[in-house]
Amino acid sequence: MTTTLWQTDLPNLLYRGKVRDTYDLGRGILLMVATDRISAFDVVLPTPIPEKGVVLAKLSAFWFRQTAHLFPNHFLAMADEPEAQRIAPQVVPTLPPEIRRRAMLVRRAKRIDVEAVVRGYLAGSAWAEYRSQGTVHGQPLPPGLREGERLPEPLFTPTTKATTGHDQPLSFTQVVDMVGRSLAERIRDATLKVYSYAHDRALQKGIIIADTKMEFGLVDGQLILIDELLTPDSSRFWDAQGYQPGRSLPNFDKQFVRDWLTQSGWNREPPAPPLPPDVVEKTRQRYIDAYRRLTGEPW
Repeated sequence: MTTTLWQTDLPNLLYRGKVRDTYDLGRGILLMVATDRISAFDVVLPTPIPEKGVVLAKLSAFWFRQTAHLFPNHFLAMADEPEAQRIAPQVVPTLPPEIRRRAMLVRRAKRIDVEAVVRGYLAGSAWAEYRSQGTVHGQPLPPGLREGERLPEPLFTPTTKATTGHDQPLSFTQVVDMVGRSLAERIRDATLKVYSYAHDRALQKGIIIADTKMEFGLVDGQLILIDELLTPDSSRFWDAQGYQPGRSLPNFDKQFVRDWLTQSGWNREPPAPPLPPDVVEKTRQRYIDAYRRLTGEPW
């Protein structure tokens, strides 16, 4: 699926991100459309993953609902739900069905330019740092940990929210300098709280959430969760049944794409190479399997 299906049909494009297109519906309401675009190493790839955007939208909606008692968020309704027509009666009925099933109605917030990353396991760049320095995000860890091992406790490891290029690590002190101590502490505490709840819930469904990233914004001075939440794009999902530290871990996220890109010899700078059909289909299946397991709903 390409973005041309909605670029000319929807009013007031506010923002086009790596994956989502966001439209201003007025009255403090946004329409957030999850496309089939996929990014890796902060670069949008030329090959879309069919139905990926539907998974991202519906899984985000699932987690926003499941965690609303822990922390407020921007979610109002999926565009294919009856409630959406009450919220935006002049727009939602005009949307094609394919757009409605991949779009959320959300409250408009002033975004805070911090990626709130939390790590519960030793993977990715955290593993690379630990191997070379014995730390993660500059925080010392016990010696002898293996790749994929669960950390003694989840770590808050924020980064910049780069519009272009690569996100860069932020110390907690730098976050405090950006937004103030009170807000920084609330972002950190909410990130850890939501992650811990989701980790335990997902584990019951046979999936380990190794790490994830969240975004926050302000609505009338209130801090809320925004964007997406606990999706295969923003998280590492591992198969709990196959979990064993120190070896390659079966996953339900875009790590499969990252691995292929690394093996292809790509230097992680645009333009990225096109994905072969088998990588596209296997990635699609991983996203759908994650949705089925976590929600318990058929696809």
